[in-house]
Amino acid sequence: MEDLIIIGAGPAGLTAGLYAARSRLRVVLLERLAPGGQIVTTDWVENYPGFPEGISGFELVDRMKRQTEKFGLVIENQQVERVELTPEKKIVVTDKGTLESQAVILACGATPQKLSIDGEKHMTGKGVSYCATCDGPFYRDKEVAVIGGGDTALEEAIFLTRFASKVYLIHRREKLRAIKLLQDRAAEEEKIKFILDTIPTRIAGETGVEGLDLKNIKTGEMKHLSVEGVFVFVGYSPNSELVKGLVALDEDGFVITNGNMETSVPGVFAAGDIRSKLLRQVSTAVGEGATAAFAAEKYLESLK
Repeated sequence: MEDLIIIGAGPAGLTAGLYAARSRLRVVLLERLAPGGQIVTTDWVENYPGFPEGISGFELVDRMKRQTEKFGLVIENQQVERVELTPEKKIVVTDKGTLESQAVILACGATPQKLSIDGEKHMTGKGVSYCATCDGPFYRDKEVAVIGGGDTALEEAIFLTRFASKVYLIHRREKLRAIKLLQDRAAEEEKIKFILDTIPTRIAGETGVEGLDLKNIKTGEMKHLSVEGVFVFVGYSPNSELVKGLVALDEDGFVITNGNMETSVPGVFAAGDIRSKLLRQVSTAVGEGATAAFAAEKYLESLK
C-alpha cells in the first residue's frame, strides 16, 4: 500500500509529488497523458515568479518534472478509471491495475469549455481549436476568430497575430474581463479587431471552417463573418467526474476544499484547477500542491 497517490501531473500534481517525495513518503503520481496539464499548451508564461523574462509553458513543466525526478518521484502513465474513497482506505483503479493508499491528492485539472453551438463538434479539429499554441501555425496569412474575453482569450489572440492576417476577438459583453495590461496589448495590435456584445450562433463549413454566424445581443442583428479558424476560450470545466458523488462539489462541479486543501472525505485532498477557487494560475496551483502534500503528510502522521 502506498502512503499517497496523486492523480494528475500538472503544476499542482508535480509540486505535490515533489514535496511528498522529498518528505520520503511512499508516493506515486498517476497521469494518463504527458506531464504538464494546461500549461503545456501555453506559449509563454510571464507572471510566474523568478522568471523576469518569461518562460515557455513546456520548459517550465520540464523543469518541474526534472526536479521531482531528482527526489525519486515515481510517475506512472496510467488512466484512472474509478476510485473508492473511504476514511479508512483509498482504492484507485486504473487501466493497468489497482492501487491502494491511505491518502489521495486530486490534481486532475480542468478542460476547456465548449460553445455548444451548431457546427462546433463537427468542425473540431477541422478549424475549431481550443489551443492557439498547438494550432496557430496552421493559420498563417489567414483570418481567424477568437471567442472569449478573459486573460486566456486575449493572450491567445495576441499569440495568433504571429501567424494570422486578421484576428477577430468576439466577446458577449461590452467590456472584456481580461486584466488591463492584456487589454492594452491587444488594443495595440493592428491585426486584432474587437467585436463586442456579440455571440456566435453557428460555425459554417463541411471539410473546414468557412465562417461564423454572429448575433449582436443588444440589437439582435445577425451577420456572417468569413474566417478559416475558430479558437474557443470561454472558460474551463473541472475534470471531476471521477469523484462526482464521492466528495463535495460546488454548483459548477469544482471540488470544495478548506484552506488546507482537505475535501469532505478525510485523507482526500485537492489542488490546482479542479479546486473551487477564485484564481486559476500556475502560481496558485503550485502553492496548493505544496499545501496539499504537507497536509497529507500531517494526516498520515495522525494515523500512526
